[in-house]
Amino acid sequence: MTGVGRTLSIARPAAGRLAVATLLGAGAIGAAIGLLATSAWLISRASQHPSESALGLAIVGVQFFALSRGLLRYGERLVGHDAAFRVLADLRTRVYRCLETLAPAGLPAFRRGDLLSRLVQDVDSLQDVVLRVIPPFAIAGVVGATTVGVVWWLLPASALILLGALLLAATVVPWLTGALARRSESGQAAARGELAASVVDLVDGAPELAVFGATRAQLGRVSDADAELTRAASASADTAGIGLALTTLLAGLATWGSLVVGVPAVHSGRLDGTLLAVIVLVPLAAFELVVGLPVATQTLQRTRQSAGRVFAVMDTPPPVSEPTAPATLPALPVELRAESVSTRFPGQPTRAVDTVDVTVSPGRRVAVIGPSGAGKSALAQMLLRFLPYEDGSVVLDGGAPAGRPPAPTELAALAGDEVRSVVGLVTQDAHIFDTTLAANLRVGRHDASDAELRAALGRVGLARWLEELPAGLATEVGGRTARLSGGQRQRVAVARAVLAEFPVLVLDEPAEHLDQAAADAMTADLLSLTSGRSTVLITHRLAGLEAVDEVLVLDGGRVVERGTHDELMAAGGRYADLWWREMRTTRTMSLDERSFRP
Repeated sequence: MTGVGRTLSIARPAAGRLAVATLLGAGAIGAAIGLLATSAWLISRASQHPSESALGLAIVGVQFFALSRGLLRYGERLVGHDAAFRVLADLRTRVYRCLETLAPAGLPAFRRGDLLSRLVQDVDSLQDVVLRVIPPFAIAGVVGATTVGVVWWLLPASALILLGALLLAATVVPWLTGALARRSESGQAAARGELAASVVDLVDGAPELAVFGATRAQLGRVSDADAELTRAASASADTAGIGLALTTLLAGLATWGSLVVGVPAVHSGRLDGTLLAVIVLVPLAAFELVVGLPVATQTLQRTRQSAGRVFAVMDTPPPVSEPTAPATLPALPVELRAESVSTRFPGQPTRAVDTVDVTVSPGRRVAVIGPSGAGKSALAQMLLRFLPYEDGSVVLDGGAPAGRPPAPTELAALAGDEVRSVVGLVTQDAHIFDTTLAANLRVGRHDASDAELRAALGRVGLARWLEELPAGLATEVGGRTARLSGGQRQRVAVARAVLAEFPVLVLDEPAEHLDQAAADAMTADLLSLTSGRSTVLITHRLAGLEAVDEVLVLDGGRVVERGTHDELMAAGGRYADLWWREMRTTRTMSLDERSFRP
C-alpha cells in the first residue's frame, strides 16, 4: 500500500481544474441547502396568509436556488470528469513509458494478466482520487463552516448541535470506516489482478490445457480468484453500509436536537416562528456535505492499494539506464562492434554472456549458434540495448556529422530508441497484431505504400500467398494470428523488418517453432534476403550457414569456436560434430557423404 500523500499527488496535473470543480460542487450543495431553507421559510410564512409581495423575494430565491443547483452540479461533473480523464491519460502514458523501459528483460517480474490489470483497472480506479476523495472533504469544509455560521446567526444553540453532528460525521465516522476499509480493501486490488492473470492464462493456454486435461484445474483457480474478489467486494459493501447508517443517524439526531432547542426559543421570542422550520430542516440538507465522506475514506483506502500496484511498476528500475545527455548517432553506414562484453539477466547471479567479441561490419553476416541457455538471446538483447553490458565495450562505428571527426560511439552513451533505429530485431515470438495484414506491416514503416507492402511480402516469399487472399492486404489476421501458419507469421515479421530498413538486422531464432522443412526454407530465404546487409543470425540450426561470413559457437556464455563454415568443418571441433549430427538427424545421407566425413 502506498502512502496517502503519494496517492493524492496523482491529482496534481489537474489541480487547477480540480479546484474549479470543487468550487462548482460547493456552489451546488450550497444551493441545495439554500433551496431547502428558503422553501421551509416560504411554506411557514405562507401559512400566515401574508400579501404576495411579502413572499416575492422567497419565491424568486426558490427558483434561483433550484436552477443554480442543477447548473452548478452539471458544471462540477463536466469539469471534474475532464480533470479525471486528463489525470488518467497522463498516468497511463507514464505507466506505459515505464513498461517500455522494462521490456523485454524486466517484464517477467510481472504476470501478464496482472500487469494488464495494473495498466487498465488499477489506473482507472485512481480517477476516484479526483472525483470521490479530494472534492468531498474540500466541499464539506467550505460549505459546512458557512452553513453553521448562518444557523448561528439564527440560533446559536442549534448551530452548536449542527456543528457537533457535522464534526462527528466528518471525523469519527470516516475514521471508523477507514479502519474497517483497511481490512476489507487490503486485498481487493491484488485479488482483481490474480483473477485477471488466471483468466489470461486460461484463454492463452486453452489448447494446451485441453490436451493435458488441465482445464478443470485452471477453471478452479479462476473460480477461487473470483470468490476471493467477491468476498472483498462484499466486505467493502458492508463497510459502506455502516458509514451510511451512522451518518444518517447523526443527521436525524441533529434534526431532533435542533427541534428540541428551537421550540423553546420560539416560545421565548428568541426565534421567529417562521424560522423554526429552517433550523430544523437545514441539518437534513447540510448532511449532504458529509454523507459521502465515509465512502471517500473507504475509496481512499482502495485507491491506495491500486496506487501501490501502479507505482510498483513505475518504481521498478529499468534494466538499462538512459544517458542524461545522449550522444549523436554516427552517420551511415555503421559497424556494430562488441569487444570483451559481458551481461546477465536481471536478478541472475551468473553471466549470460561472458567476454564475447563480435564485429558486424557493413554488409557482413555473422551467425551465432549454441544450445539453449548458451547466451544467444542475451547477446541479441545486449546489442539492442535491452540489457546492459557490465564489462567491455559495444560501439557503433561509422561516419560523423559534417564538421566532426569520425569516432566510435559507445552504445551506453546513446538513447535506447536511437540504438533501435539502427539495429532492428526479429524474434522467434514476433507479435502479430489483431488487425489487418497491411496495418501489421506498417508497424515497420507507417508511411509505406501498398506497392511497397506487396514488394516486402514478395521478398520474404509470400507473394503467391498474398495473391490468393480475397481481401489482399486488407485481410484480417484474426485473434492470436489464427489465420496465419507459424511460417507465415514469421515471414510477415521479417517483411515488417525489411520495410523498416534497419542498417543492422538481428534475427533471433526466426525458424524456432517451425518444422524441419519449413525451418530450412525460412533460413534459406533469410540468407538470400540478407545478402549484402549487416546481419546477426542467431540460431541453433546449422543448415545454410555456409553463406555467412563468420560463425560464432557459444556455450555457457563464452565463444568456444569461431570462423567460417569451411574453417570450422576443417577443424573438426564442436561445430563439425553439431553439423554432422544435424545431417544424420534431418537428412538421408548417401554413402559418399559418409565417406567424406572427417
